[in-house]
Amino acid sequence: MMSYLQRIGRSLMLPVAVLPAAAILMGIGYWVDPSGWGAGSPVAAFLIKAGASILDNLGILFAVGVAIGMAKDRDGASALSGLVGFLVVYTLLSPGSVAMLQGVDAAEVNPAFAKINFGNAFIGILSGAIAATMYNRFSQVQLPAALAFFSGKRLAPIMTTVAMLITSLILFFVWPVVYSGLVSFGEMISGLSAIGAGIYGFFNRLLIPIGLHHALNAVFWFDVAGINDIGNFWSGTGEKGVTGMYQAGFFPVMMFGLPAAALAMYHTAKSKKKKMVASLMLAAGFAAFFTGVTEPIEFAFMFVAPLLYVTHAVLTGLSLFIAASFGWTAGFTFSGGFIDFFLSSRLPLANQPYMLIVQGLVFAVIYYFIFRFLIKKFNLMTPGREEDSEEETAGDSVASQAGGNKFASMAATIYEALGGDENVTSLTNCVTRLRVEVKDLDAVNQQKIKNAGVHGINIVGKNNIQVVVGTQVQFVADEIEKLRK
Repeated sequence: MMSYLQRIGRSLMLPVAVLPAAAILMGIGYWVDPSGWGAGSPVAAFLIKAGASILDNLGILFAVGVAIGMAKDRDGASALSGLVGFLVVYTLLSPGSVAMLQGVDAAEVNPAFAKINFGNAFIGILSGAIAATMYNRFSQVQLPAALAFFSGKRLAPIMTTVAMLITSLILFFVWPVVYSGLVSFGEMISGLSAIGAGIYGFFNRLLIPIGLHHALNAVFWFDVAGINDIGNFWSGTGEKGVTGMYQAGFFPVMMFGLPAAALAMYHTAKSKKKKMVASLMLAAGFAAFFTGVTEPIEFAFMFVAPLLYVTHAVLTGLSLFIAASFGWTAGFTFSGGFIDFFLSSRLPLANQPYMLIVQGLVFAVIYYFIFRFLIKKFNLMTPGREEDSEEETAGDSVASQAGGNKFASMAATIYEALGGDENVTSLTNCVTRLRVEVKDLDAVNQQKIKNAGVHGINIVGKNNIQVVVGTQVQFVADEIEKLRK
């Protein structure tokens, strides 16, 4: 079950990667016309509406993205199945259709059904997951000769339609109850104001190791429970100083806190390993500051020093609490890095966003000294502090292999250490990690993988391992695919 949820989390990264395009378009549009929201400038209106075309259709993006990401071979038929699945639910459970099914006036339909729209992330994820399951199960099925045209991949969207008919029937009764529960949960947290934002921030980080933070994010960031913090902030719908409270506190942590933690890990590394740690942490810190991609840093200490990670989660919650208490707001569509901060700072609902930089500088000091103190006090095995091993001493440099092609070299080393074709059953990637399923975890040479220059290794099950490569993971994954038979 945990592996399945993590696969969904990985698949979400594909549609989420599209969101920066919306951020750029809407950010520039609001920069051109910060008060009229496009009404005062045709150019601004063009850009803002172009960005909205992405944000207002997250349900479709998630349905297609999850279907592709969870399909065994990422074929286009799986994407079509995801789209078909979403459209079936969207049409059958629209307020108009529900009114006919219940034999009542449209005004009497439960308002929960109005939330099943193109922007509904939950329905998109559900449709994509079911579509991928149908594709994986039926894409190789051969029907009798008379029905041969509908065999194989053509059968996948057909079976997805059947599955979504059943799903729609279940949702017809369950969705109002589930939706009410999510709304109650969201209202409970949002009703706590700044404290609620702090609680959310704490659990947002704490759930990352098991990949369940996406479910929590969907409640507060998207229109699952009526909060829709991202959509409302970027569309200018909401209350200044309040809308964006579930985003703003991440900026001080991602832009300043975690890079400072990386600096602390560098300063506490062994002298002979500082050069290696410096190269890793510099790249990871740069990514965290500019893009908000923090996994390369977080995975460096997440499992080797759980105390640091719990501390990081507490500090993140504190950051969201402080920002929400003072009403400092900025927003993101991808993550809390400088790019999104810069683009969102002129949005109508941005409130004293540059105070987040002041807060970030303070948090950089806090992160640095707390991390440095805990690492030394408890002798935590952060990068560069682990004990030397014979295998590590004998490890070859990645850069010297494969004729200087570092990605091909890294891929070859990692794949060989994973056990190659005989042991690897599936391999995909998300934003920063290779996600690998193996037959025998004992056959994996973890030290050799570390010698390849990766940021870390995460064992997530008896047959699943994650290799944290960094933001260039796609190039390594592509090289590994060339090696697989």
